[in-house]
Amino acid sequence: MHCCRGIQIMPVDVQKVRNSASFPTQVDVVVIGAGIVGTCTAYELSRQGVSVALLEKGIVGGEQSSRNWGWVRQQNRDLHELALAMYSLRRWEELGTEIGRDLGFRRSGILYCSKNEADVARWEKWGQAARVQGFHSQILTASEANERASGGTSSWVGGVWSPSDGRAEPSLAVPAVAEAAKEKGVSLHQNCAVRGLDITNGRVTGVWTERGIVKASTVVCAGGAWASRFSHRYGIELPVANIAGTAIKTTPAPEIVQAGCLSASNFVLRRRIDGSYTIAVPGHGTLDITPRGMRYAFKFYEMYRSKIGKKLKYRLNSSFWNGPDAFGSWENDEISPFEKSRILDPAPDAELVKLAVKNLESEYPTLKGIGVERAWGGLIDTSPDLVPVISRVEELPGYVIAAGFSGHGFAIGPGAGRLVSEIVLNKEPLTDISPYRLSRFGDGSAIRRPEMM
Repeated sequence: MHCCRGIQIMPVDVQKVRNSASFPTQVDVVVIGAGIVGTCTAYELSRQGVSVALLEKGIVGGEQSSRNWGWVRQQNRDLHELALAMYSLRRWEELGTEIGRDLGFRRSGILYCSKNEADVARWEKWGQAARVQGFHSQILTASEANERASGGTSSWVGGVWSPSDGRAEPSLAVPAVAEAAKEKGVSLHQNCAVRGLDITNGRVTGVWTERGIVKASTVVCAGGAWASRFSHRYGIELPVANIAGTAIKTTPAPEIVQAGCLSASNFVLRRRIDGSYTIAVPGHGTLDITPRGMRYAFKFYEMYRSKIGKKLKYRLNSSFWNGPDAFGSWENDEISPFEKSRILDPAPDAELVKLAVKNLESEYPTLKGIGVERAWGGLIDTSPDLVPVISRVEELPGYVIAAGFSGHGFAIGPGAGRLVSEIVLNKEPLTDISPYRLSRFGDGSAIRRPEMM
C-alpha cells in the first residue's frame, strides 16, 4: 500500500482465478499475458478446438486490464480502429450470456460535453466519417448537452452522445473470461513467467518458462507494457511508449448524469455497479525517460506534438534500469526481468488524484465531500499512432504480437481476441488487418499524428 499525501493508496482489487491443475508440456498455441487481450485470445482459440496454454507472470488481469477506466466505447475511436470497436461492443454483450458470468457490462451510453466549439466540430466531422462504417452517434446542441449533463455548473456549447456505448467492471471481466477459457480447456498458469522463445530452424517451436519448456507451433505475445522488451530480445522492433496513468475509485455517491460514462475537458467518470465512480483527469500521464523510450523517440514525434503529447510529464527514475523499457539480456535458464516484477503497480500521481476530485466537485456541487476509496497507477502501452499492433512477425514465423493498445485494450479486447485467433488460424479476419501490421513502423510509412484517444 502506498501513501499519497494523506490519501490511502491501495492496489486494484481483482477477482482471483485458480491455476489449472497440471502444467502442459505441449499445446498448439501459447499465449503470453493474461490481460483482457490475451485472455480473450485464449478463449476464442479454445472455442475452435485449439489447445492453448495461457501463461501469466503475475495474476490474471493484474496490470492495465484492471487499472483502466472501464469504458467500452466505439465513439471517437481512430477510424482505423472503429470496425474492431463496433464488433467488440457486440461481443461484450454476447459474452456475459455465453459464459454465464457477470462482466459488469452495461450498454448505458457515453456522453462527451465541451465548452469549446472546435471540439464539437471535430466530433461532428468524425461522426460523418463513422457513419460510412455504420456507426451513428448524436451531436448535441448546447441545450441538449446541458440537459443530458444536468446538475452541473458548466454551460456546455455542445456535446456528442452514443447510446449504444457502454461500460464494464475491469476487476470482474478478465477473471470471468479466464474462468470460461479454463472450462473450454485452456491451461492457465499464473506466477509463471515466460523467459523466452524456443526457436528451431528460424521458426518458433515453443517457450521457455520458469517451470520449464512448453512446445507450441505458435506463440502470441499479449504482454502489454512488457511486450516490447520481450520482443527486442529477438531483434523485433516494437515501438511502444509506456505512459503511467492515474485513476480513482470514489466512495458511493448519488447518480448525477444520464449516462454511464461522462467525458468533460478536466475530468471523466464511470458509474460503477456498486454505486461509486471511477474518475480521472483525461489525457494526462507521465512518461519515464528510459533507454527504449529514447530509442523510439523519433517515431513518437507526431504524438508528442499532438494535444496528447502536450499533457504528458516526464521523469527519470529506477525504471531506466529495471522497468519494461530498460535494456539488458538474460538466458532462458536465468531469472528474467518478468519474474523480478510480477505485477506493475506504479504509484498514482498525487496531484492528479486531488485534481480529479476537485474538478468533479466543482462541476457537481452535490458531490462535495466525496471520498477516495482507492487510487492507483498503471502503465499504458502506447503506440506512435495510438493504433494497436495485431500482427504476425514475418521475420519470425510462429510469432504473433498483440500489444500497443494505447489505453483502448479493455474496450476492444474481445474483438482483438477474435482477430488474433483468426490470424493464428489463417482464417478470414473480421476486419482489415493492414492498419494493425507491425511493419508500418519500419517500412517507411508515414506515422500519422493521433487525433482521437
